[in-house]
Amino acid sequence: MKKIPFVLMSLTALTTILMGACGGRSSNESPRLSIHQIERIDQKTVDLSDQLDIAPESSKGSAQFADLVSAYIAGRARLERALSMDPLDSMTQDDSRALRMMRRAFEEELVPIEALKLSPVDEHVTERNRVDCHYDAEALAMKGDGYRALRRRIFECYKRAARSLTFEGDQVDDLTVWSQLPLIDEPERRELLWRSMMPMWKSFDGYTGSPSPYQLFVQMNAARMKESGEEIGESVRGIGVDPELMERWLVRVLEKWREIAPNTTMEPWDFLYLAGSAHRQLIDDIPLESLRALNDRFYRDLGADPVTLGVQYDLEPGPDKEPFAHATYGRRPRYENDRWVVGQTWVIASYGKGGLDNLFEILHETGHAIQLAAIRTRPAFTDMPDSEIFVEGVANIAALEIYEPAWQRRYLGRSVPVKDANVAKYTYIVMEVATGLFELRMYRDPERDPDELSSEICDRYFRVRPHTELAWWGVWPQLITSPGYMMNYAAGAIMVADLRVRTHEVCGPYTEGNTSWYGSVSEHLYRFGFERPSKEVIEDFLGRPVSLQAILDDMDRARVTAP
Repeated sequence: MKKIPFVLMSLTALTTILMGACGGRSSNESPRLSIHQIERIDQKTVDLSDQLDIAPESSKGSAQFADLVSAYIAGRARLERALSMDPLDSMTQDDSRALRMMRRAFEEELVPIEALKLSPVDEHVTERNRVDCHYDAEALAMKGDGYRALRRRIFECYKRAARSLTFEGDQVDDLTVWSQLPLIDEPERRELLWRSMMPMWKSFDGYTGSPSPYQLFVQMNAARMKESGEEIGESVRGIGVDPELMERWLVRVLEKWREIAPNTTMEPWDFLYLAGSAHRQLIDDIPLESLRALNDRFYRDLGADPVTLGVQYDLEPGPDKEPFAHATYGRRPRYENDRWVVGQTWVIASYGKGGLDNLFEILHETGHAIQLAAIRTRPAFTDMPDSEIFVEGVANIAALEIYEPAWQRRYLGRSVPVKDANVAKYTYIVMEVATGLFELRMYRDPERDPDELSSEICDRYFRVRPHTELAWWGVWPQLITSPGYMMNYAAGAIMVADLRVRTHEVCGPYTEGNTSWYGSVSEHLYRFGFERPSKEVIEDFLGRPVSLQAILDDMDRARVTAP
């Protein structure tokens, strides 16, 4: 997701830059360029946009950052002129597609000029802290551009809440809460920790009664999507699965969990604890300071050394970080002087604790980074593939090995029973699957009370006692920032189980390392970027369409009995 940069710059300075960037020939006087010249201009401008994306808040009042903004504005103006004309040379079908993609990316992905806010960083922070989160959602929604205003307000309140959680007098973040719930033995303390997320839930559910901000948002977005012919859940077509079939698959995964999980009714704050035996057994073996070392060692053993591949890490908690981990480009790989030049990718997260959860997450985000580093295609196609389900799924081809006892013995020095490890693995997967199903059903019937719908799903499949007075489902910012994105995690888990079986067949065992793994996976899955449809890449690798069976077979390894 692109972050909006805020720039310390006067209006006079920006006007001067724009006049310089846009001066000279008018667009109809500019010389026509070849498609490859246009692509080089695009590549340079995208590099600058990527650098704006990863720039830390602390740099945004500096002269260096102002220079970066100046270069970007000038480059963006050059690119806009280049894209406004038909290329000089005749084009192949591939060239035409590249031009269409550059034009689309210019409109949808590059930082727009108007997003470069003309105010000092400290003014931005002060303004953000003044956001009114005790607002009337209906009144806000009725104003001009109410959909975007409501969406922005919910997310701003969510971010503020996520940065200000407290437990037993200490400030915590949501990742810390989730990682600690499986570890706290006392039910009363677990409940207090769970309830510490109340400010996040309130950002979705509001303070002024029904309808909640989220329910209003869904109603407005569902109407908007209907007008444009969009539908939540359609993204699964990108991996070759019909949406109705995928919904049945989600239900089947949740039914399988109900079959294998403890047959006992529980409170929501006990859900992760009852499935957290592996977390408790391994907590002393994964201290915070070990996360990077374990991550780098494993990927190095797979032939994907993060240092060699140009992966950078920003893992320290900070007040201005987005409330979710992500990987992104700093500089894209390119072909120069008859060879491929390594780019730069970034993993950005906030880790305040060690443990199995955060170790898996850094492995997942590094999985994104090494995929980005492996792309070998023309500049216009050097981006994440066309299916975000594919992107989220393949990031776990290696990361999920963490739950194998053989992996744990090699990298941690001890292991837990396969049953406990797989319960830990699927606890979070089924939470994502349930949230994907929740979102599908909310958009199918926007009048549904989201608290009641979530409680219904959790009661049916997790045996979690309903708490319809609390919006404790409101922990996923993607529900607001990227409606439909939860399906990427849910469907991605089904797809990657299938891909992992095939990867072991093609590459050989890699649980304890296999230095040929990265080259083989890159050749089959990673290198295409936007060059080929994900559906083709997946089905070529599998030799068939995606199947549900692999995940059901793997889930059977997690069968447990009631405590």
